[in-house]
Amino acid sequence: MRPLTREQVRAVDLRANGDYSLPGIVLMENAGRNAAHLLMALASLDRVVPPLRVAIVCGRGNNGGDGFVMARHLENLGAEVKLLLACDPAAYRGDAAVNHAVAVRAGIPIDQLESAPMEAWSAALAGSDWIVDALLGTGSSGAPRGAVATAIRAINLARGPHVPECRPPRVLAVDLPSGLDCDTGLTASECVRADATATFVARKIGFDAPDASAFTGAVHVLDIGVPRRLLEATGAEG
Repeated sequence: MRPLTREQVRAVDLRANGDYSLPGIVLMENAGRNAAHLLMALASLDRVVPPLRVAIVCGRGNNGGDGFVMARHLENLGAEVKLLLACDPAAYRGDAAVNHAVAVRAGIPIDQLESAPMEAWSAALAGSDWIVDALLGTGSSGAPRGAVATAIRAINLARGPHVPECRPPRVLAVDLPSGLDCDTGLTASECVRADATATFVARKIGFDAPDASAFTGAVHVLDIGVPRRLLEATGAEG
Protein backbone atom coordinates (compact mmCIF):
# COMPACT_ATOMS: atom_id res chain seq x y z
CA MET A 1 0.00 0.00 0.00
CA ARG A 2 1.32 3.41 -0.97
CA PRO A 3 1.13 6.29 1.52
CA LEU A 4 -1.86 8.58 0.99
CA THR A 5 -2.12 12.36 0.85
CA ARG A 6 -4.92 14.34 2.47
CA GLU A 7 -6.71 14.65 -0.88
CA GLN A 8 -6.43 10.91 -1.56
CA VAL A 9 -7.89 10.14 1.86
CA ARG A 10 -10.80 12.46 1.10
CA ALA A 11 -11.27 10.84 -2.33
CA VAL A 12 -11.38 7.35 -0.81
CA ASP A 13 -14.06 8.43 1.67
CA LEU A 14 -16.17 10.23 -0.94
CA ARG A 15 -16.00 7.45 -3.51
CA ALA A 16 -16.64 4.71 -0.96
CA ASN A 17 -19.88 6.46 -0.08
CA GLY A 18 -20.91 7.77 -3.50
CA ASP A 19 -19.64 5.18 -5.99
CA TYR A 20 -19.73 2.06 -3.84
CA SER A 21 -22.76 2.84 -1.62
CA LEU A 22 -20.66 2.12 1.46
CA PRO A 23 -22.00 4.32 4.28
CA GLY A 24 -19.53 6.37 6.27
CA ILE A 25 -20.90 4.99 9.51
CA VAL A 26 -19.83 1.48 8.41
CA LEU A 27 -16.29 2.71 7.80
CA MET A 28 -16.30 4.46 11.17
CA GLU A 29 -17.51 1.30 12.89
CA ASN A 30 -14.77 -0.76 11.26
CA ALA A 31 -12.13 1.83 12.14
CA GLY A 32 -13.14 2.12 15.78
CA ARG A 33 -13.58 -1.62 16.30
CA ASN A 34 -10.22 -2.49 14.75
CA ALA A 35 -8.44 0.26 16.67
CA ALA A 36 -9.97 -1.04 19.90
CA HIS A 37 -8.70 -4.55 19.20
CA LEU A 38 -5.25 -3.14 18.37
CA LEU A 39 -5.14 -1.27 21.67
CA MET A 40 -6.07 -4.41 23.60
CA ALA A 41 -3.33 -6.33 21.78
CA LEU A 42 -0.76 -3.65 22.60
CA ALA A 43 -1.93 -3.46 26.20
CA SER A 44 -1.57 -7.21 26.62
CA LEU A 45 2.20 -6.68 26.39
CA ASP A 46 2.14 -4.22 29.32
CA ARG A 47 1.21 -6.76 32.02
CA VAL A 48 -1.39 -4.36 33.43
CA VAL A 49 -3.61 -5.77 36.17
CA PRO A 50 -7.16 -5.77 34.72
CA PRO A 51 -9.34 -3.95 34.13
CA LEU A 52 -7.38 -1.88 31.62
CA ARG A 53 -8.14 1.81 32.22
CA VAL A 54 -8.49 3.84 29.02
CA ALA A 55 -9.18 7.56 28.58
CA ILE A 56 -10.32 8.50 25.07
CA VAL A 57 -9.90 12.18 24.22
CA CYS A 58 -12.31 13.22 21.47
CA GLY A 59 -12.45 16.21 19.16
CA ARG A 60 -15.47 17.45 17.24
CA GLY A 61 -15.05 15.64 13.91
CA ASN A 62 -15.09 12.08 12.65
CA ASN A 63 -11.86 11.35 14.52
CA GLY A 64 -13.89 11.85 17.68
CA GLY A 65 -16.55 9.56 16.22
CA ASP A 66 -13.91 6.83 15.85
CA GLY A 67 -13.16 7.38 19.53
CA PHE A 68 -16.80 6.80 20.49
CA VAL A 69 -16.84 3.52 18.59
CA MET A 70 -13.58 2.51 20.27
CA ALA A 71 -15.08 3.21 23.70
CA ARG A 72 -18.00 0.86 23.07
CA HIS A 73 -15.82 -1.98 21.82
CA LEU A 74 -13.21 -1.53 24.54
CA GLU A 75 -15.90 -1.70 27.18
CA ASN A 76 -17.22 -4.91 25.59
CA LEU A 77 -13.67 -6.29 25.73
CA GLY A 78 -13.50 -5.68 29.47
CA ALA A 79 -11.72 -2.33 29.67
CA GLU A 80 -12.72 0.48 32.01
CA VAL A 81 -13.33 3.41 29.65
CA LYS A 82 -14.11 7.09 29.92
CA LEU A 83 -14.55 9.73 27.23
CA LEU A 84 -13.11 13.24 27.55
CA LEU A 85 -14.63 15.77 25.16
CA ALA A 86 -12.71 18.79 23.86
CA CYS A 87 -15.87 20.31 22.38
CA ASP A 88 -19.53 20.93 23.08
CA PRO A 89 -21.43 17.70 22.20
CA ALA A 90 -23.90 19.83 20.24
CA ALA A 91 -21.12 20.33 17.67
CA TYR A 92 -21.21 16.69 16.55
CA ARG A 93 -22.75 16.02 13.16
CA GLY A 94 -23.50 12.98 11.03
CA ASP A 95 -21.83 9.70 11.93
CA ALA A 96 -19.94 11.20 14.87
CA ALA A 97 -23.22 12.46 16.35
CA VAL A 98 -24.78 9.01 15.97
CA ASN A 99 -21.92 7.32 17.80
CA HIS A 100 -21.87 9.99 20.51
CA ALA A 101 -25.55 9.28 21.13
CA VAL A 102 -24.82 5.54 21.31
CA ALA A 103 -22.07 6.16 23.89
CA VAL A 104 -24.42 8.31 25.98
CA ARG A 105 -27.18 5.70 25.92
CA ALA A 106 -24.66 2.94 26.68
CA GLY A 107 -23.77 4.74 29.90
CA ILE A 108 -20.08 5.21 29.09
CA PRO A 109 -18.72 7.94 31.40
CA ILE A 110 -18.27 11.23 29.56
CA ASP A 111 -16.53 14.37 30.84
CA GLN A 112 -17.19 17.61 28.96
CA LEU A 113 -13.95 19.57 29.24
CA GLU A 114 -14.22 22.04 26.36
CA SER A 115 -13.95 24.99 28.77
CA ALA A 116 -11.86 23.30 31.44
CA PRO A 117 -8.39 24.45 32.56
CA MET A 118 -5.28 22.35 32.22
CA GLU A 119 -5.59 21.10 35.79
CA ALA A 120 -8.98 19.55 35.06
CA TRP A 121 -7.64 17.76 31.99
CA SER A 122 -4.69 16.42 33.97
CA ALA A 123 -6.98 15.18 36.73
CA ALA A 124 -9.25 13.45 34.21
CA LEU A 125 -6.31 11.66 32.59
CA ALA A 126 -4.74 10.60 35.88
CA GLY A 127 -4.74 6.87 36.56
CA SER A 128 -5.11 5.84 32.91
CA ASP A 129 -3.13 2.92 31.55
CA TRP A 130 -3.67 4.13 27.96
CA ILE A 131 -4.79 7.44 26.50
CA VAL A 132 -6.37 7.53 23.05
CA ASP A 133 -5.85 10.66 20.96
CA ALA A 134 -9.03 11.01 18.88
CA LEU A 135 -8.85 14.79 18.60
CA LEU A 136 -7.88 15.67 15.02
CA GLY A 137 -7.90 13.64 11.80
CA THR A 138 -6.21 13.83 8.43
CA GLY A 139 -8.35 16.76 7.30
CA SER A 140 -6.97 19.13 9.93
CA SER A 141 -4.22 21.64 9.20
CA GLY A 142 -2.67 24.51 11.07
CA ALA A 143 -1.98 24.86 14.76
CA PRO A 144 -4.48 23.33 17.22
CA ARG A 145 -6.34 25.93 19.24
CA GLY A 146 -8.45 26.26 22.35
CA ALA A 147 -9.50 23.10 24.16
CA VAL A 148 -7.78 20.88 21.61
CA ALA A 149 -4.42 22.54 22.29
CA THR A 150 -5.01 22.22 26.03
CA ALA A 151 -5.91 18.55 25.63
CA ILE A 152 -2.73 17.88 23.63
CA ARG A 153 -0.59 19.51 26.31
CA ALA A 154 -2.33 17.45 28.99
CA ILE A 155 -1.81 14.19 27.06
CA ASN A 156 1.89 14.87 26.60
CA LEU A 157 2.29 15.89 30.24
CA ALA A 158 0.52 12.71 31.41
CA ARG A 159 2.64 10.54 29.12
CA GLY A 160 5.83 12.18 30.32
CA PRO A 161 9.26 10.59 29.93
CA HIS A 162 9.23 6.80 30.15
CA VAL A 163 11.38 5.68 33.09
CA PRO A 164 11.72 2.20 34.61
CA GLU A 165 10.61 3.29 38.08
CA CYS A 166 7.07 4.22 37.07
CA ARG A 167 4.43 3.31 34.52
CA PRO A 168 2.99 6.45 32.93
CA PRO A 169 0.12 5.95 30.51
CA ARG A 170 0.92 5.05 26.94
CA VAL A 171 -0.71 6.92 24.06
CA LEU A 172 -2.43 5.57 20.95
CA ALA A 173 -3.15 8.12 18.21
CA VAL A 174 -6.17 7.51 15.97
CA ASP A 175 -5.24 7.90 12.27
CA LEU A 176 -2.43 10.36 13.09
CA PRO A 177 -1.14 12.27 16.12
CA SER A 178 -3.13 15.45 16.57
CA GLY A 179 -1.00 18.40 15.46
CA LEU A 180 0.95 16.47 12.81
CA ASP A 181 0.24 17.52 9.22
CA CYS A 182 -0.95 14.60 7.08
CA ASP A 183 0.95 15.72 3.97
CA THR A 184 4.16 17.33 5.24
CA GLY A 185 4.73 15.49 8.50
CA LEU A 186 5.50 18.85 10.11
CA THR A 187 4.25 19.36 13.64
CA ALA A 188 2.47 22.33 15.13
CA SER A 189 3.58 23.93 18.38
CA GLU A 190 1.22 21.49 20.10
CA CYS A 191 1.43 17.91 18.81
CA VAL A 192 0.65 14.62 20.53
CA ARG A 193 3.64 12.33 21.09
CA ALA A 194 2.16 8.87 20.64
CA ASP A 195 3.63 5.48 21.47
CA ALA A 196 1.67 3.99 18.57
CA THR A 197 -0.59 5.20 15.78
CA ALA A 198 -3.58 3.29 14.41
CA THR A 199 -3.96 4.65 10.89
CA PHE A 200 -6.61 3.56 8.42
CA VAL A 201 -6.41 2.19 4.86
CA ALA A 202 -2.74 3.15 4.35
CA ARG A 203 0.11 5.12 5.87
CA LYS A 204 -0.10 8.85 5.42
CA ILE A 205 2.60 10.48 3.31
CA GLY A 206 3.63 12.80 6.14
CA PHE A 207 4.68 9.81 8.25
CA ASP A 208 7.79 9.51 6.09
CA ALA A 209 9.07 12.97 7.08
CA PRO A 210 12.41 12.78 8.94
CA ASP A 211 11.10 13.65 12.41
CA ALA A 212 7.56 12.26 12.21
CA SER A 213 8.31 8.92 13.86
CA ALA A 214 9.12 10.70 17.12
CA PHE A 215 5.42 11.63 17.23
CA THR A 216 3.72 8.65 15.58
CA GLY A 217 5.57 5.87 17.39
CA ALA A 218 4.97 2.49 15.75
CA VAL A 219 2.45 2.84 12.90
CA HIS A 220 -0.20 0.13 12.49
CA VAL A 221 -2.24 0.22 9.26
CA LEU A 222 -5.79 -1.04 9.86
CA ASP A 223 -8.29 -2.21 7.26
CA ILE A 224 -11.74 -0.59 7.39
CA GLY A 225 -13.40 -2.50 4.55
CA VAL A 226 -12.71 -0.19 1.61
CA PRO A 227 -12.95 -2.26 -1.62
CA ARG A 228 -9.62 -3.10 -3.25
CA ARG A 229 -10.84 -1.77 -6.61
CA LEU A 230 -11.39 1.64 -5.05
CA LEU A 231 -7.91 1.62 -3.55
CA GLU A 232 -6.43 0.81 -6.95
CA ALA A 233 -8.38 3.66 -8.54
CA THR A 234 -7.19 6.24 -5.98
CA GLY A 235 -3.54 5.22 -6.12
CA ALA A 236 -3.31 3.58 -2.69
CA GLU A 237 -2.81 0.12 -4.14
CA GLY A 238 0.37 -0.53 -6.03
